[in-house]
Amino acid sequence: MSSQPSRAVSPRSSLARLRSSSRPSARRATLFALTPLALCLAQAAMAQQADAPAADSAAATPTATAPQLQEVRINASTEKDMGFAPVEAQTASKAPMRRLETPQSVSVVTREQMESRQVTNVQQALQTVAGVSPVNFGRRGFDDLNIRGFRSTESILVDGLVQSPGMWAKLQPYGYERFEVLKGSASVLYGQVQPGGIVNAVSKRPKKEALSEVGMEVGSFGQRTLQADINRPLSESGKTALRINAQVSNADDPTQFVYRKDRWFAPSLSVDLGAQTDLVLFATYSQSQWMRQQGISPYGTVLPNRNGTLSRTLFTGDPSFGGYDVESKTVGYALEHRLSDAMTFRQNVRYESEKGTGNFVSNLALQANQRLQNRQATRQYLDYDLLATDTSLLSRFDALGVKHQLVTGLDVRSGHSYQAQRRCTIGALDLFNPVYDVAATCPTNFTSDAPEKLNVMGLYAQDQIKFGQGWTALVGLRRDWSTNDIDDRLAKKQTRQKDSATTLSAGLVYEFKPGWSAYGSYGESFLPVSGLTFGGTPFVPETGKQWEAGVKYEAPGGQLTGALAVFDLVRNNVTTADPMNTGFSVATGQQRSRGLEAELGADLKNGWKLTSAYTYTQTKVTRDTNAALVGSPLNLTPRHTLTGWATYKLPQYPRVTLGMGGRYVSEQIGSYPFTLPSYFVADVSVSYVGENYRITAGVKNLFDKAYYDGAINANVVSPSLPRNFSVGLTYFF
Repeated sequence: MSSQPSRAVSPRSSLARLRSSSRPSARRATLFALTPLALCLAQAAMAQQADAPAADSAAATPTATAPQLQEVRINASTEKDMGFAPVEAQTASKAPMRRLETPQSVSVVTREQMESRQVTNVQQALQTVAGVSPVNFGRRGFDDLNIRGFRSTESILVDGLVQSPGMWAKLQPYGYERFEVLKGSASVLYGQVQPGGIVNAVSKRPKKEALSEVGMEVGSFGQRTLQADINRPLSESGKTALRINAQVSNADDPTQFVYRKDRWFAPSLSVDLGAQTDLVLFATYSQSQWMRQQGISPYGTVLPNRNGTLSRTLFTGDPSFGGYDVESKTVGYALEHRLSDAMTFRQNVRYESEKGTGNFVSNLALQANQRLQNRQATRQYLDYDLLATDTSLLSRFDALGVKHQLVTGLDVRSGHSYQAQRRCTIGALDLFNPVYDVAATCPTNFTSDAPEKLNVMGLYAQDQIKFGQGWTALVGLRRDWSTNDIDDRLAKKQTRQKDSATTLSAGLVYEFKPGWSAYGSYGESFLPVSGLTFGGTPFVPETGKQWEAGVKYEAPGGQLTGALAVFDLVRNNVTTADPMNTGFSVATGQQRSRGLEAELGADLKNGWKLTSAYTYTQTKVTRDTNAALVGSPLNLTPRHTLTGWATYKLPQYPRVTLGMGGRYVSEQIGSYPFTLPSYFVADVSVSYVGENYRITAGVKNLFDKAYYDGAINANVVSPSLPRNFSVGLTYFF
């Protein structure tokens, strides 16, 4: 892995040039949104004319009644986002589906779980999910994570729509009802995603009932947060409603000079267009400033250093060089119209943009004296935009004696990314006697300047088929086309990269006794890779293939859920170093991940609630141009991970709830040639609920365990947070 991700961007002085030459006109943006709408309306009209009797028949069956279809929502969950044992998820099929009948691993983190654990970022939210490694790349300001051994940072979706892969935005968990994690290859429904799996963040949206809460939280290292969630019905029926979520937070860090400031605002409005139509308009605005904590040298931490042990709070950058300043905006709508009792048209549209600058100092190789740390300073400039649409038709009908829930759709994305950077020189840092405010020398011209224009289109269909006694099949097919135009202004060269692929998925579930099911599935993924070989040809896309089998359990009433899965996932066409041409790559590598995952969720009547997970993952490089790497495990993939979190409502004092949990992570490769030692971390909390308020206090890393949970390259290791506390007060009115 390179020392820095490819997130370099353009200077503000050059943004006007990009806007005038690259961005689509308003008319073109509208066409991107409305073309799928017209296609699906035509499809719906033809289906109604051809299958009107079938629709009437389906309406008479218990599985296709209008009330059930009315529970389908694009941007809202299908059940209350409470409890530790949810029984439904929508990410695996873009429609509500029992997890028991889903032939793939899907995990859900509810709002109640997040609140009980005082979650402040996506990494924390997913710590209790089997198969997910919320890796730490030095608290660099982004949501980094691995799923089933493979990087999935660019596969975090919001309400089923893919975000721009280069965005620096960091999701605020306060704005989401739940996170759903679909593990393994998922391209059939979501297109160009990474093979390990996806995370779908389901946003808070307007409700028919009024609710009002304001809260504040303070904690270690200068944490100060103010937040509010206000929902007001604006009509007698409650279908027209306004919801406003907002959060302001400031925080420092154990590492000197490191800080973060976030300002986030998200209004949404539901509009009453009649009993058969739901429309939600939404927008978000966020502005963030932070100083990046890059990490410290492995020599003196996980490896010996002849000069002694390094301070875990050492800052290896330079505060005078500056930090990050990023502003992002989104606007869009979610439309759902019930054409009949058995057919629902849906369209989800989001336009997002992000602009900003990022300045950071990264570690190069440590000098031979193991005291002086060579460094590099980088100035980055960012300007992104993306228009994403997903238009689909959900149909329920009977045919040939079996029941179908068919999702057909078209998703289209069009976006621009302007990336530029200046690589600057800066003096080495004495790790044992650091001196800051060192001047950096930056070139006048960019060291990279290559705006890109991406167009993606995908046609997909997935059918859930129920037949016999307890049998459910899920079959999907997708065709993708993408075009990426790259304008390398330094090399004065323009490149067009065109890719296409057909992906499929198939799975079978058998509920062999009430509440128990066994399943098997196969899935594929497809992900184009930017860049050129030495010969000037584009890289072939990465592909993924996964086989999975497992057993699931759901107790009557949903008080207890469990899942056990085994998987075999192969990632092909991985870019590796070109052995014949230094500085270039070839797409010939292959990596494999195999493992076992177990999850348990419980909402017991005796006051206990529990979520726990165990993961066994075995990864290795199966093909690489560097023969020494073949057979080696992948970085940041612990063999064993065990997590658990439980809450207990005291019977004598029902207003008091105790929380406790922890996670064990076995030894893992940080980056060759060092490993990160295993660790166990415990967390606790206590909350008190009054008549119209709630107080929650918690301690993370209760025993102040010193450990390292990430490494972005061989020159850096990432120290975790020491023991820290927080106290929050939420007032309801």
